[in-house]
Amino acid sequence: MEEFLTAHFWFAVGQIIMIDILLGGDNAVVIALACRQLPDHQRTKGIMWGTAGAIVLRVILIFFALTLLAIPFLKFVGALLLIWIGVKLLTPDEDDDHSNIQGSDKLWGAVKTVIIADLVMSVDNVIAIAGAAQTSGNADHQMPLVIFGLLVSIPIIVWGSQLVLKLMDRFPMIITAGGMLLGWIAGTMMQTDPGLVAYLPQDKVWGYAMGLAGALLVLALGKIILARRPASQEAA
Repeated sequence: MEEFLTAHFWFAVGQIIMIDILLGGDNAVVIALACRQLPDHQRTKGIMWGTAGAIVLRVILIFFALTLLAIPFLKFVGALLLIWIGVKLLTPDEDDDHSNIQGSDKLWGAVKTVIIADLVMSVDNVIAIAGAAQTSGNADHQMPLVIFGLLVSIPIIVWGSQLVLKLMDRFPMIITAGGMLLGWIAGTMMQTDPGLVAYLPQDKVWGYAMGLAGALLVLALGKIILARRPASQEAA
């Protein structure tokens, strides 16, 4: 119980909530599209059951991700993927298309669509959340931490997505901070990779240094890509 009162635990909870809010915008769009053809009296049920199914499925995926990250060098690969996700967050594409999400006029058809679409779109969330959970400092509490973080963040995504999107539009630093957070998690993941622990110092100062390096790397790559994008578009 004492572990749940530590700063490490609540810092990790904060990371998971921020990751889900930043990376979950598309999931909110999918839920809306999948349920758009339901009768009004069934839309709330479709959203509730679809979201519940998506949460359960994501918890299962994260459980396997936490187990797989114990394999040597998989954390390193996951860290590289997180850096890529962070850079992508800072340099969004304009042509994201959700028109292939088919709505259903049947309750369970819509629920199935939500769950399947969330599964396809949740790879980035799963890896990022698994990495954030490991910063709590206690392996025994990683899954309770993940479940708690998801339960808090999913309602924010589903019912508060419009507010979150407006805040992101008004304060772009939220997006920048989110991308740098993914870089931070990537750096700390690399330090604790079972295949690299023998070659890297394991003290906290070194961990902070690697986290900062990952955050700055994401920021630098994002700025470079954004600076070059207008030139490439004009050349096209």
